[in-house]
Amino acid sequence: MHSMARDYYTASEAARALGISLDTLRRWDRTGRIKTKRDASNRRIVPSSEIERLRGSGEAHLSARNRLRGVVRSVEIEGLLAQVEIDITVPGTVVAVITRDSAAALQLRPGIEATAVVKATSVMVER
Repeated sequence: MHSMARDYYTASEAARALGISLDTLRRWDRTGRIKTKRDASNRRIVPSSEIERLRGSGEAHLSARNRLRGVVRSVEIEGLLAQVEIDITVPGTVVAVITRDSAAALQLRPGIEATAVVKATSVMVER
């Protein structure tokens, strides 16, 4: 049970809470963007205060490319979880970085239709 707030979180828990990869968290640690400590086994642990600082209003750490604004369609609550369905209302652009070979194989060029498939480990909701 994780109902009580903790002072420190594992690096993977912190990355999940921030919506970033573990590699990104490690890079942020190396560059000083996030302050971490080490536990007795020399593993990174992240103070809850750092997670809250970086989450802020949500504007500080997330790029515009991974933010899709919309209107809540439904909220289904079951046990400890809530499933939130959001209709995306604001047009935007999705940027993908793929290999040169993939672009050639897909015959990509301006003006043709393509589908962006967003792969993520989690979707967060903010207001």
